[in-house]
Amino acid sequence: MEIERASEILSELGRRLRAARIERNDTMEVFAQRLGVSVGTVRAMERGAPTVQVGSWLNALWILNQLDTITHVLEPKESLLDRIRAQEKRIRQRASRRPP
Repeated sequence: MEIERASEILSELGRRLRAARIERNDTMEVFAQRLGVSVGTVRAMERGAPTVQVGSWLNALWILNQLDTITHVLEPKESLLDRIRAQEKRIRQRASRRPP
């Protein structure tokens, strides 16, 4: 079973990938060669097929200089308690010891 929202997002990403490829004046063949995949894989990506490997998408983002746009996905979130502790650490610093 496919999640409808995921399918919509993949389709939109595929449209954006196609637009970026065309903007660079790359044919499917040239782009596929740069990615190290077949033309069929590029076609599947641009169609929004859910079967394309994540690695292919990451390589495409790298080629398009967009890899940094995805680096925060699933990044651990700092809890409120962790933020308070970090703030207290910055406030409370030990005095330096004097030599005897």
